[in-house]
Amino acid sequence: MIDLSVHDRGPQHLRVREFYLGRQPILDRNQALFGYELLFRNAPVGPAQVTDGLTATAAVIAHAAQLGMEKTVGEAQGFVNVDASVIMSDIFPFLPREKVVLEISNGMAATPAVVDRVRALVDHGFSFALDDVTGETEAVQALLPLVEYVKMDMRNIAPSSLSKLAPRFRQEKKKLVAEKVETREEFKHGLDLGFDYFQGYYFSKPVIMSGKKLSPSQLAVMELMTLVTSDADNPEIERAIKRDVSLALNLLRLVNTPAVGARQRIDSLSQAVTILGRRQLQRWLQIMLYAEPSKRGQSMTPLLMLATTRGRLLELLAAKLRPSQRERADIAFTVGIMSLMDTLFGMQMGEILEQIPVGDEVRDALLHRGGFYGDLLKLVECIERIEDMDCHILPTLRDLAMSTEELLELEMAAFEWSDNVVRYAL
Repeated sequence: MIDLSVHDRGPQHLRVREFYLGRQPILDRNQALFGYELLFRNAPVGPAQVTDGLTATAAVIAHAAQLGMEKTVGEAQGFVNVDASVIMSDIFPFLPREKVVLEISNGMAATPAVVDRVRALVDHGFSFALDDVTGETEAVQALLPLVEYVKMDMRNIAPSSLSKLAPRFRQEKKKLVAEKVETREEFKHGLDLGFDYFQGYYFSKPVIMSGKKLSPSQLAVMELMTLVTSDADNPEIERAIKRDVSLALNLLRLVNTPAVGARQRIDSLSQAVTILGRRQLQRWLQIMLYAEPSKRGQSMTPLLMLATTRGRLLELLAAKLRPSQRERADIAFTVGIMSLMDTLFGMQMGEILEQIPVGDEVRDALLHRGGFYGDLLKLVECIERIEDMDCHILPTLRDLAMSTEELLELEMAAFEWSDNVVRYAL
């Protein structure tokens, strides 16, 4: 049995509570969710400078059991950055090896001790990735036989180098991950080069198509939402649901997810409408706008995951900040869900808001990121893009009078809720 502990080498006395977490999706060639890269950032206390996140990562991961890796990544793989100090530390008994891929940071010296330690961890069932590979350096050559994944930044490497390196690593039977994929064209280019996985937010960028109409199923959901918000009576709502068989089945599937928390199984539409109430019914209809198209090859699953996570996190933030105003949380959920409808429908947000009546505060948040809900939406968008926008998170948290620990707890709850919805709804 290999000893996973290396005593007295790990980072000491790190404050494990003072950090925040980003989670970036990694998709496969069919655009289905494969994993998440987990990005930990230290939060400075008082006037202290932000320290390098990697050493703090060791202390944070050491509490993975407490954080709950299942809550963080669900059924996906979790990619976590590590450097030499982390690799040589004694955190590994805390990590679920079947759920985690350890990303060796760019520029790390591949000393004999580090290479031996990586080899021992691989023998013990851990998987590794080489991050931000731009060429065949000595470190890459030393570690390549031990890693399962090679990650290349689509924006940090010349196309000519990319075209040479991709086939070379594929020849070595490595799984290729394209990072910073921000456009559909970059995704297509990565497909052509034989990349296996894609990390970035290209799938959440709206591709505007002039004159695009809603699909029949989306139209049915929208019409039902109009009935719900206009206080139509329950029998009329039930009749509208029954007119669309797939809508009825999807709704029953959704209302029986653990996320709803119903005490008994809901078997009839009448039960669903009565037990859920208008507020919850509207919420599940909003989710179904994303869930229904995903049956076509599962390609919308990441967008569904992102939208439900956003909606839930905005709701939890609003409930925390305005505990006496329940309607604030409901509106915040709607803002989060609707913030990606331009991508879902391939239409300008302004055009969508002409078809879906919303209040002025919701409109201001969606179009201009203005007001209370706009501030929450900006915070969540910064967390999603933590690599580029982490400097905006702490000032926003200060403005909201919220601690990083409180934010982390809400994030975990939103991740878990969203994972339940997507896992059981499709």
